[in-house]
Amino acid sequence: MIHFVLHDARDSVAVVVVEGVRAGMELEGWIMDEDRRTSVRARQDIPIGHKVALVDLQPGDTVLKYGIDMGRVVAPIKAGEHAHVHNIKTKRW
Repeated sequence: MIHFVLHDARDSVAVVVVEGVRAGMELEGWIMDEDRRTSVRARQDIPIGHKVALVDLQPGDTVLKYGIDMGRVVAPIKAGEHAHVHNIKTKRW
């Protein structure tokens, strides 16, 4: 079962596409541009439509989603954690 999707293998976050992601679950993802799979263990519950971190990220790091810069990290995020507005902000302001 596919739990998350990402476009580019360099993405640091991916979008959860199913309901019911709970901490401790092994999640399977699909890298669309390469038509291959990857995985990460969820460290937190993550709502459908939200992001899961694929790598450890530190404050100041750039977040890549869909192969583009979508913001900067403002609080540490470990691989498998919920990545959202509480730990990622836009670089626009």
